Amino acid sequence: MNSNAMVIILMGVCGSGKSTIGEMLGKALDFTFLDADHFHPISNKEKMSKGIPLSDEDRMPWLEKIRDTLRENIACKSSVVLGCSALQKHYREILRSSDPNYEKVGITMKCVVKFVLLDAPAEVIALRLEKRAKEGNHFMPSALLKSQLDLLQIEDTEGIVKVDATQTPQAILSNILNLVLIHH
Repeated sequence: MNSNAMVIILMGVCGSGKSTIGEMLGKALDFTFLDADHFHPISNKEKMSKGIPLSDEDRMPWLEKIRDTLRENIACKSSVVLGCSALQKHYREILRSSDPNYEKVGITMKCVVKFVLLDAPAEVIALRLEKRAKEGNHFMPSALLKSQLDLLQIEDTEGIVKVDATQTPQAILSNILNLVLIHH
């Protein structure tokens, strides 16, 4: 591993595969895997489990806690894979700011924090969420999918790598490994 830390954030709506792929990617790269859901306070989880979308006021302390954790990992030269929705550009900017050397000059970005969007059609995600709900595996109800899709905004200038999340987990992992190694 090189002397600098790297942070790969798998982003996307609930049900896109962030936790599943994140754990696999962490193992493949020998990086620590962090799940952003574990950083939510109980009040946020309760709100979401009732189908109530989070407000920016709910999200800011959560994002700041994640940013601080990433900053500590970067300072210790410990590389991380993070599964986090990071649906809006200003949320991603908070996470990018975990890199003390983050620079944005025009459209050029120098940052050890890289984003990979796990992209899949709403119908595919909805089916995954229904399956997960039946298994009792997650606090996020499928009713919140629309609000997450409405929030998702990506700008080409951000350099976010998009990966087809309708493939098998192994194929998704291979694509991410190829793309991340090319962009690094």
